[in-house]
Amino acid sequence: MRIAQFFALVLTALALVPVGTHLAAMANKIGMNEPSYFIAQSIYNGWAWSGVILMGSILANAIAALASRAQFWPFVLASLASLLMLGTLAIVFAFTFPANQATADWTTVPDDWPSLRRQWEMSHAVNAIITFIAFCCISISAVSSQR
Repeated sequence: MRIAQFFALVLTALALVPVGTHLAAMANKIGMNEPSYFIAQSIYNGWAWSGVILMGSILANAIAALASRAQFWPFVLASLASLLMLGTLAIVFAFTFPANQATADWTTVPDDWPSLRRQWEMSHAVNAIITFIAFCCISISAVSSQR
């Protein structure tokens, strides 16, 4: 159980890094003009690989939940962490991915790019908050579980 909790904590913390970075940069990027914004977006080339960490976090939290199923609150909190991380994946496919597709990963400027920018930025901001809550859930689960 402790090993499962360790991996759930580490992977959820690592999943917080990219979305936390997007959230921290949002205030500076949301008002940029089109050329500046598209240049700024180019720094995220290759970041789709962070999805591997997200998938690992979902799985690790689910395993931590299963490992703690004999203890009510640790089980509930680890399960909630897994569901929250699964929710972030749903947000990626519902909002982030379509904006990336519509802009060819921010290399093509469609007419509605300002609305796509807002959609992209807000999806990352929401995911940062959800991922932080998931991290808190798995942390409390880990510290409240008994051997």
